[in-house]
Order: sequence, then structure tokens, then C-alpha cells
Amino acid sequence: VVIGVYASWGVSGAHLNPAVSLSMAVLGRLRWLYLPAYVMAQLIGAFLSGVCVYIVYYDALMNFDGGTRAVLGVNGTGGIFATYPQDYLSIGSGVLDQVVGTALLLCGVLALTDSKNNKVTSGMEPLLVGLLVFAIGTAFGFNCGYAINPARDLGPRVFTAMAGWGVEVFRAGNHWWWVPIVGPLIGGLVGALLYTLMVELHHPVEDDTELQDVKVPEGGVANAAMDDFPANTAV
Repeated sequence: VVIGVYASWGVSGAHLNPAVSLSMAVLGRLRWLYLPAYVMAQLIGAFLSGVCVYIVYYDALMNFDGGTRAVLGVNGTGGIFATYPQDYLSIGSGVLDQVVGTALLLCGVLALTDSKNNKVTSGMEPLLVGLLVFAIGTAFGFNCGYAINPARDLGPRVFTAMAGWGVEVFRAGNHWWWVPIVGPLIGGLVGALLYTLMVELHHPVEDDTELQDVKVPEGGVANAAMDDFPANTAV
């Protein structure tokens, strides 16, 4: 996550997660026109990550299961690529798990990138976002692997369906596959709404004297706004 955010921060604002991208579009920080392209790129990237893991660990997989791919069970390897629930977890509890985890992610991302809040040192945001994801995983990983990112789950899941695991990747866990998609999308919106209502709307209004000191960059305000546009979010 940290490397991904550092690498793409200056290009897209580090949009690596459809739940984050959708929330930013709802908040008016990402043009709706860009959203489909971002989501498609995120899915393709996640799919290719599954391909990479499969190639690197192909010999290990063959040694473990002899080429007979199973999603779950004693010889199950589907969980290497996508998330699946514990046997005790209901669909409703799984959705709640994803909603809460992703809401925390959005609250944290918005707090870390809020220039009017306790602003972090420039360049430290990717590292702190990585620590945030690690903390969420530590706290919420036991139930179902803390997907909190529809692309990170669906992309590799589609790959495994094509690479020998078959359609069972969509049937396993009582047709679990849709939960890591819908849950994070809802959770992201919930987290973004909570942060906006509880924190962002309560920042002090800038004084007129401060506004008078602002210099308009070459190209005008509109051009400057477009230049800064991608860097409004992360992950």
C-alpha cells in the first residue's frame, strides 16, 4: 500500500481503491467522468497482482496441492488471492465488518489529507495510510480478511476463476464474493459522510486578511485548481 501510494500520488492522488474513489466523487473531489476509468484501472491492477503472485509461487502451489486447486478446506489456496469468511460468519455480519472497516479507512484518509486539521508532514501521508491499513487489518482481519477494497478482492478472484479454481470462487462462503464489493462501497460513503459532518464542516473559516495574501498562480485560479486536483486523496 505504501509503495502504491508513493508511486501514484502525483499522478492520480493515489486512487487505489474504488470505495475511496466513489467517496471522493460524492464529496466533489473527483470528477465523476474519471471514476469509471479509475475503477477499471484498479481492477486491472488487482487482477495483474494475482497473476504475479501465481507466477512467483507456482511451484509452491504445485508442491502443496499437486495441481488440484481447491478454494477452501485443508488444501484450499483460494484465500491467498481473495477473501473468504470464517465458517461462523453470517452474510449480514460480514457486510457489517466491511462497512465498519472501510468507514474507518475513509475517516483516516480524510483526516491525514485534511490541510485544516492536524496536518502531517508533507510526504509522510503514504506511510501513515499504510499504517492505517495495517491497523485496520490487525483489528478486523479475523472475520473475513479485511478486504476493504472491492478491486483488491474482485480482481484476483476473477483471475483464480480463470486459473483453475473455477466458479467455486464465487460460490464459496455462501456466495460471499459480493460482500467485499458492496460492503466497502457503503462503508466508504459512511466514513466520508461522518468525517465531513463531524470534523470538516467545523473548521474555522479563514479570515479575509488571510485570503488577501493568496497569490493567484500563473494560468489563473481554474488552472491552479486543476493542477492540484489529483492530490486530494489517497488509497
